Amino acid sequence: MTNDLTGKDFATSVADSVESFLLSVRAIAADGDGGSAVPMLLLEVSQILLAGARLGAQQDFEPREEFQPDVGMEADVDELRMGLAEMFGDIDTYSFVFDPYSPDVVDSQISDDVASLVTDLEYGLRHYRLGDVDEALWWWQFSYVNNWGNLAGAVLNALLTVVAHDRLDSEPFTGEDEDLAAADEMLEKTPVSAT
Repeated sequence: MTNDLTGKDFATSVADSVESFLLSVRAIAADGDGGSAVPMLLLEVSQILLAGARLGAQQDFEPREEFQPDVGMEADVDELRMGLAEMFGDIDTYSFVFDPYSPDVVDSQISDDVASLVTDLEYGLRHYRLGDVDEALWWWQFSYVNNWGNLAGAVLNALLTVVAHDRLDSEPFTGEDEDLAAADEMLEKTPVSAT
């Protein structure tokens, strides 16, 4: 159980990171500006991975009960998913190795994977908002190791590849001309200034 002040402070820190990620991703999807979406999502995914790494470095959190308390239905992320898919177009689909110790290449979509991150993170945030710090920490840690940590890493790599191609004029992993053109077109729409 997490009854000490340090545990609560840690949970608050993770909750703040999660809330910031959720707000930012929803704003990026609603804005529909592909030129700024790639670098902004790169930043947001990097930051949430830091929170995940902090969770992964902790001793295992234990839930109080065998079954999770009901926190209601999952958030509807279809609009977010579709907005991102439309915005990313041809660069939405990418390939990655899910388990480097069993190196099968899988295809995925940035939009689907970001929506999955939102679902996992928001679920833990609902536990936290209901005052169940132990369950929130357990869920965030479990889902980080089980799902969203790996997906966030894959999304980060895909986004970084698009940015690297734009900045360094390097070939992406697929080497297909239409992917190059889609990445160029998306990043040329709007210049992003560092804040």
